[in-house]
Amino acid sequence: MPLVLGVDSSTQSTKVEVRDADDGALVGTGRAPHPVVHPPRSEQDPEVWWEALRLAAAEATADGAHHVDAVSVAGQQHGMVVLDGDGRVLRPAKLWNDTESAAEAGRMVAQLGATTWATRTGSVPVAAFTVTKLAWLARHEPEVALAVRSVLLPHDYLTYRLTGRRVTDRGDASGTGYFDPASGSWLCDLLDDVVGPADWADRLPQVLGPTEPAGPPSLAGSEGLDIGPFDLVGAGTGDNMAAALGIGLAPGQACVSLGTSGTVYARSDRPVADPTGTVAGFADATGGFLPLACTLNATRVTGAVAGLLGVTPSGLDELALATVTGSSGLTLLPYFDGERTPDRPSATGTLAGLRTGVTREGLAAAAFEGVVCGLLDALDALADLVPVGDGPLLLVGGGARSAAYRRALADLSGRTVLVPDLEEAVATGACVQAAAALSGRHPNDVHADWGVGGGDTLVAPDPRVDAPAVRREYAALRG
Repeated sequence: MPLVLGVDSSTQSTKVEVRDADDGALVGTGRAPHPVVHPPRSEQDPEVWWEALRLAAAEATADGAHHVDAVSVAGQQHGMVVLDGDGRVLRPAKLWNDTESAAEAGRMVAQLGATTWATRTGSVPVAAFTVTKLAWLARHEPEVALAVRSVLLPHDYLTYRLTGRRVTDRGDASGTGYFDPASGSWLCDLLDDVVGPADWADRLPQVLGPTEPAGPPSLAGSEGLDIGPFDLVGAGTGDNMAAALGIGLAPGQACVSLGTSGTVYARSDRPVADPTGTVAGFADATGGFLPLACTLNATRVTGAVAGLLGVTPSGLDELALATVTGSSGLTLLPYFDGERTPDRPSATGTLAGLRTGVTREGLAAAAFEGVVCGLLDALDALADLVPVGDGPLLLVGGGARSAAYRRALADLSGRTVLVPDLEEAVATGACVQAAAALSGRHPNDVHADWGVGGGDTLVAPDPRVDAPAVRREYAALRG
């Protein structure tokens, strides 16, 4: 049977799935960690992504009984990988949650105006976007900037290691801040204006279509991955675009993803431009669009609170679930690493409502509630621009495994929460894309044939919870 290997190269780790290309049956999985990062400077050596991919792929194919035919890589969005003329990495990659380029983002918006940015790129720059990191590099490390001959995203870099080709897809490209999602073209003149004149057309990767493969693996890529010979590498995409493929996100559905960051997104058949900058008008990996709002702080917040309380993440869940949502009187503004929605890169967290009767259970619940309130603000902004329906909210990402996050999202949104029966939606989406490249079918048709990602967990809101009151307290603290 033909097999495909899908990769999720995230901030914290690389996850790999191997699936049957015909029916989507899961054959193997693997995982390997990445070094921990701490904003405002959040950087990783791209070599660690490659090593993690090799380890995770070896684990996923350890039985040696099956032959992988195609590979596709989904990766964390926005990160900046710069190469010299010989294809060598010039410096550690700046990741999406590196906020050192906040000043550059502010200057860009002041220079061209938020409306111009939204009209041309679908988004308004914040420190997360690659365009601001390139401007930071030109200002702070000009000798490195002069040596740059290629600018890649994290998933592009791994595809480059596999194939020797500098390619990307329109979904991940749309998160750079110098790509027009509507026309599908790079905006080299924009880079000239806000970063500096250069031969940008030669430095940027080729943008591939939804079913267009990156090509066969190079000899170095095939031998380096060391899973046996394989035939094809897909275009790859950004992690949120891959998750939408993995769950088969339909128009009119809203999806919440809980990982290091939190995202809320929906499919659209038209480009979206939000001059407020709250919603990013991204493209997707199917030929459509994926407007998205992102918060910088999600599961790292509850992880930090678990550490403060001296419990495991599952222990924090147990503490939070011992209370009724919103009953503790505590409100947590979870801007531990600055924030992107709203754009406050220098912000810190705030805990309000402390009294002498404070409990561990109350603090645990407030951590989950604070993260969810931020995401619901993002959902409200998204709903102003595209249909998000009134059916169940889809919940994916590592945080979807948490019963406390599921409950808080249901209680504070007032909507049923549906958790798809996928361990790794991003890696599954990368498998869908690899199968599409292998067969020439559209990714949507592959997912429909597979029938994966249906919900097996439904959480209904608790009628005892006064969700509007909880959100008003959060809004007052947010200001």
